[in-house]
Amino acid sequence: MKRLLAIVLVACTLSSHAQSRHSSSTLFPTYDGLVMAGYQGWFRAAGDGSSAKGYAYGNENRSGVDAWPDVSEYEKTYETPLKLADGKPAKFFSSVDRSTTDLHFKWMQQYGVDGVFMQRFFDDVKNENRKKESSAILKNAFEAASKYKRAIAVMYDLSGLPGSGEDCSAIINDWKYLVDQLKVTNQDGEKTYLHHRGKPVVVIWGVGFPDRPYNIRNIGLERLINFLKNDPVYGNCTVMLGVPTAWRELNADCLQDNYLHELIRMADMILPWTVQRFSPLLHNDMDRYRDLMIEDMKWCRQNNIDYVPCVYPGFSWHNLSVHAFPDDIKPVGSIPRQGGRFYWQLISTAIKSGGKMLYVAMFDEVNEGTAIFKCTDNVPVGKNVEFLKMGGTPSDQYLWLTGQAGKTLRGEVPLSFTMPERK
Repeated sequence: MKRLLAIVLVACTLSSHAQSRHSSSTLFPTYDGLVMAGYQGWFRAAGDGSSAKGYAYGNENRSGVDAWPDVSEYEKTYETPLKLADGKPAKFFSSVDRSTTDLHFKWMQQYGVDGVFMQRFFDDVKNENRKKESSAILKNAFEAASKYKRAIAVMYDLSGLPGSGEDCSAIINDWKYLVDQLKVTNQDGEKTYLHHRGKPVVVIWGVGFPDRPYNIRNIGLERLINFLKNDPVYGNCTVMLGVPTAWRELNADCLQDNYLHELIRMADMILPWTVQRFSPLLHNDMDRYRDLMIEDMKWCRQNNIDYVPCVYPGFSWHNLSVHAFPDDIKPVGSIPRQGGRFYWQLISTAIKSGGKMLYVAMFDEVNEGTAIFKCTDNVPVGKNVEFLKMGGTPSDQYLWLTGQAGKTLRGEVPLSFTMPERK
């Protein structure tokens, strides 16, 4: 009887694995030793073939971005209503163009950025939106990741999930669509989907933030996590949760609800969101960052959770705040980049504190001025807009520093708290 039961169990296990749609092979079997960045890919331009009728980057009276990209290497660019200091139209790229995505992944390979998490916002997962530009951009990204041998994974961002009437069921259906139709975990060519703990990584970002309209207790997060971990066809994934900085103590920027800890224990990894939480303008803030991570990692070890430190080059949210929050206008470069020194402080502190992997916010986030891709000092000028400048550093400064972070993380070069110099 025992022998028969064992045979049945083995058969069921083999059957379960046989049904899985994920490739068991990948060039990136672990997140350990990698520096991954977030990739928004949400920029549109009138005339790019999308449904955009306006400009995501603004017009002559307002702007949706604070940092301006260096567009000198893009195959396709689009004139904007904004003007440069010499009177010429300021140009921007479109994420819809396949050539844009290809260039970005080419840069990743050139500078040693290991890969990206592709942001998948809640509005994109709905049936009526699923096959629009966001899926085309995702498809282009997976092709480019395979071409340039860069790690890639899907990050579901709960932004856009309303306070009532909807739950995470749409994400379950979308993951099936991505696996079946776009074959994200089984690319053509080189397999580069990021694995960790022997399984494909899927991220759910936005769990535990008090400024969200949804209640984490009634949007089906347990069901979603269980599906991603245990479904015989689409599951067997490693689940990472994007949580607030103060997730462990449940205060400050975090919901005061112990249920968050229950969700974290169901998952495999956490990414605490530290953007805007630390600044070079605050005395001994790196000590606070270090102490926080050390205690976080201790909790994670006790609960068998892997910890991903979040680093960023700076922050600026001036132009958006002018129109969105006219009574609370933010200064340009409120968290200054200092030519890369602040970025390197976060990187070196995270590694010294025991970080085995890093998440960079973000690759292309020019809206909040956290982009690490090529940005320029030659920014638009105008009465109602003001843009972040790079302080005379090369446009590829932060791509280069990110590559150096990977080498340091893997022990290929010694750890230094002084920002490395380019030769």
